[in-house]
Order: sequence, then C-alpha cells, then structure tokens
Amino acid sequence: MDRSRPARLRRVLVAAAAAVLGTVILIPGTASAAGTGSITGYGGKCVDVAGANTANGTQVQLWTCNGTGAQSWTVGTDGTIRALGKCLDVSAGSTANGAKIQLWDCNGTGAQQWVATAAGDIVNPSANKCLDATGPSSADGTPLQLWSCSGGANQKWTVPGGSNGGGSSGFVVSEAVFGQMFPSRNSFYTYAGLTDAMNKFPSFATTGSDTVKKQEAAAFLANVSHETGGLVYIEEIDKSGNYCDGSQSYGCPAGTFAYYGRGPLQLSWNFNYYAAGNAIGQPLLNNPSLVSTNASISWQTGLWYWMTGTGNAGTTSHNAMVNSQGFGTTIRAINSIECNGGNTGEMQDRVNLYNRFVGLLGVPAGGNLTC
Repeated sequence: MDRSRPARLRRVLVAAAAAVLGTVILIPGTASAAGTGSITGYGGKCVDVAGANTANGTQVQLWTCNGTGAQSWTVGTDGTIRALGKCLDVSAGSTANGAKIQLWDCNGTGAQQWVATAAGDIVNPSANKCLDATGPSSADGTPLQLWSCSGGANQKWTVPGGSNGGGSSGFVVSEAVFGQMFPSRNSFYTYAGLTDAMNKFPSFATTGSDTVKKQEAAAFLANVSHETGGLVYIEEIDKSGNYCDGSQSYGCPAGTFAYYGRGPLQLSWNFNYYAAGNAIGQPLLNNPSLVSTNASISWQTGLWYWMTGTGNAGTTSHNAMVNSQGFGTTIRAINSIECNGGNTGEMQDRVNLYNRFVGLLGVPAGGNLTC
C-alpha cells in the first residue's frame, strides 16, 4: 500500500521471511491427496511406470490405459505426484530440455514438485518447464521428459482430483494451486477467508477473458506475497511508526501508534482503516486488530485497496489489469517508492512472483511488467 514509507521496512520483512521459510522437507506418504487415479494425455494414453517397476530411476512413459497400479497416481496437496509408493521425479533435478522423468523415493526436493495448471499443463516450478511426451508420439512406451512449455497437445494432461482449473468456489485459482503459491503460509491466511472476502468485491478476478481473470488474480497474489513474505506475516514487524494523521476529524481512537501495517496488503494509516472499515462495514478505525484476527476481514482490506486504491498510479490495480495497463501499474498503485529506479530490487521481486504465478495458472504475463 502506497503510504510513503521507507523501503527499509520492506527489506526487513523479506529478510525475516526468508529466515522463517527455510527448507521444507516432505515426509513420504504423509501428504493428503487432492485425488487418485489415472493421468491421461497425448493420444488418450495413460502416464505409466515402465514394467510397474518400483526401482529408483524407472522410466515414466505413455501406455495404453489398463487400470493397473502402475497407472494409479496420487496428486498430493503438497505438490507431489505419486505411484507405487514413490514420486514422479526429474532425473538429477535437471532443468534442461529432455531431462528424464522417472520414479524415485520421495524426498521433498524441487525435482518432485508439480503443478497441474488451468491450461492442462503439468509444470515443474523449479525448472518452469512442462511434462512432455517425447517426439511427440503417443506410441506405447513413449518416454516422458521435461521440456519448455509450448502449449502442444503432447503437454496436455487430465489429472485426478480436478487439480486443473479453478476451485469449486468459482475463483480462477484453485485451493491446490493457492497452496503451491504459498506453501509455508501462516494458517491465518486461509483460502476460505479469501474466497469469502471476494463476495464483497464481485468484480475481482471475474472481469474480462479467462486470461485476464487469471492475470488479475496472479497480480493481486504476487503483490500480497511480496508484502507479507509469502503470507507468513500478518502484522508489520516494526510497529514503532506513527501512522496517525491527526488532521483527520475522526482522529486515532485506537491510539497514536495503532495503525501499523496489517493483512495481505499491510493496511496502514488511520485514514485507510477508516475508509476500509466504512467500505466493508467493520469498525476498523476503533478496532484495527480485526484485520489481524479475522481472516475474511483481513482479505477484505486487501481487496478493498486493490479495487479502490490508486496511490500514485492514477488508476486502481484492478483497472490496471482489466484494461491491459500491466502489472507495473499495480506496483505504482501499491508502493510507488519502488518505481522509477527508487528500489529496483523490491520491484523485481514483485515481478518475479507475478511471472511465477501466471505460470502456475497457465497464462501469459502480458506487457508493462515494471514501473
């Protein structure tokens, strides 16, 4: 949120978030499942473990669907895809085109992380590349490989559990993909809280083409991720700032130092708490802690600013994405200090997050990414 605050505060937040996130090690067999069944692809064939072999390094291939355990895959909410007690894996963690796709002991590395996108791709985020049928061929025994995403039919898959596409809430970001975007998020920031908050702002991520809807959702969530260190932080780390504008007639009834950053876009200043509270029907001026104790209210404040706040952009972030002004305009609306060379590192972090999120949703980033 553009509040003319020092970039130093953002650097402290990001550095602390990195320390908290660390490295997540997944324990084989403990992940809950989004769905179990066959994965079908090119030529109507199934993703298959060659010879039903459970040895590490066994090739994963296309084969005529036969209902065996070699073709029964569990798509986990932890990002793994598992069969025969092992994980779908990129050989040696390679990011090169043509890298072998194999079966391997589950180990929690990026080589075993996958996202089934709304476009029907199965993407390895570490490489930003797609599961691909070599050739392309649909013959039995065609090996699967990693390859740059091309949109070709040999990279389109149907997975169990409905992981492709949006969620049952109608939001273009499914809960499974939301989990991939924020794997270490604070439990306060629930998916249900976000989708409930969206009822107050029905135009959010529902305006324009399917591509535009997904671009807007990705843009909002990328800025949210940057502001909160990946949805780790609910409140600003440094609470010593005086964000009370005493010239306002309603003053600062919660206390002079009570209006520090909270929530997904770090709502700050008494006048923003006042305006947001009026917009969503909550007494935020008198009780700003509602933003850090009620998930739906917290998400509502982020969406309120996204839909109404212009900062120094001259337009809202929502309008910027709907009217093809580009992701860079949303940065200017939220924190213009980072624009025009003010802090290129922070700006680029937002852009990197946006590029990652549109990749997960299977849509292009569009133009004008920076500010």
